[in-house]
Amino acid sequence: MILRKITLLFLLLGMVLTHPARSALTIEITGGTEGAQPIAIVPFGWDGGGGLPADVAEIIAADLHRSGHFAPLPKEDLISQPHEGPRINFADWRALGTPNIVVGKIRPSGGGYMVQFQLFDVFKGVQLTGYSIASNAQELRRTAHQISDLIYETLTGQPGAFATRIAYVTETQVGGKSRYSLYVADADGYNPIPVLHSPAPLMSPSWSPDGKQLAYVSFERHRSEIYIHDLATRQRDLVASSQGLNSAPAWSQDGRRMALVLSKDGNPEIYILNIKDKTLYRVTNNPAIDTEPSWMPGGTQLVFTSDRGGKPQIYQVSVNGGKSKRLTFEGDYNAHGVVSPDGRFLTMVTGQGSRFRIAVQNLSNNELRILTDTRLDESPSFAPNGAIIVYATEVGNRGVLAMVSLDGAVRQRLTQTEGDAREPAWGPQTHRIKP
Repeated sequence: MILRKITLLFLLLGMVLTHPARSALTIEITGGTEGAQPIAIVPFGWDGGGGLPADVAEIIAADLHRSGHFAPLPKEDLISQPHEGPRINFADWRALGTPNIVVGKIRPSGGGYMVQFQLFDVFKGVQLTGYSIASNAQELRRTAHQISDLIYETLTGQPGAFATRIAYVTETQVGGKSRYSLYVADADGYNPIPVLHSPAPLMSPSWSPDGKQLAYVSFERHRSEIYIHDLATRQRDLVASSQGLNSAPAWSQDGRRMALVLSKDGNPEIYILNIKDKTLYRVTNNPAIDTEPSWMPGGTQLVFTSDRGGKPQIYQVSVNGGKSKRLTFEGDYNAHGVVSPDGRFLTMVTGQGSRFRIAVQNLSNNELRILTDTRLDESPSFAPNGAIIVYATEVGNRGVLAMVSLDGAVRQRLTQTEGDAREPAWGPQTHRIKP
């Protein structure tokens, strides 16, 4: 594991995964709900026969609860269950002290469903937003997440990230041998879909900006190689298989380029690959080990990890190469830097003694804030709205995924019944409906 042995970070780039894992993830909120704003999410009405494949209101309530900003009322505390605006008695809800209420109903439509919801300001008695969204049995959970995003953005002014996905790597023991798997799941851990199973390690998943492809490192041919994997067709394209190391792919925001680490010239350096014609050009040229590239917003700068100062620190460099600028100075170990989508913050793994934790640095004043209190954290990745960071950690000698808000107040843990999950990467927001 990367953080246990710094030499492995630079020589192997974290290529070893060490524990068995299962794919299913369950979110446990471990902190940050104090002071959350009450909100009523009324069970949605259903005009069809039989049952629905998903409880839309329950999913919305769980999403908003996980955000740390909202405290949905328990069903037993709902004083009534209206399904549309005209049936809401605002006086009753004002007496309850609930600022906002969400009502909705679902009806059959064209072999699928039409999901209607409305968000109201209880004290003013006015609708804040409302939509009718076409869905089907397979997409009903995603529709619920889209509604959560709309509610969250309307009430906070910040886009939600509930209708997004995460990629992660697991390892299972089958017949005494390790099997590695790359999965994609909803941001709440539901609907895990296997992308690839392999008897050899998989690592470093990176999303294309349209959410249709994943790049990753595979050892299936007994060496590190980088593939691009189409999630719909399951077709793979081998894009980096040079002599030596091929690692740490990072997709540019325009989807045309990929930063990666190659040692084909003898030393691990940062390169950029033109995905269309497979041409390469070298960005860094230093006797030190340069690794873990990540794009800054705008696509003209990269951040990367290097030991050129004697110990791992994070640097910034133009995609055209040239002089690098050191970004981190506090502590002896700072690695795996990722810049927030708005360009204001740098998240990283910072080491203090034997502890490696997730931190965030304000790039305007260089203030560093440690966000986690666990011992072996790694692989931070921002949500597309920049409000939450997903990362890997170890709890009870097991690898799990976890999430923490940018201010460190909201914490969640994504666990599986046995084994480990590693290498999380948060996907882009591709299904956003603007309120």
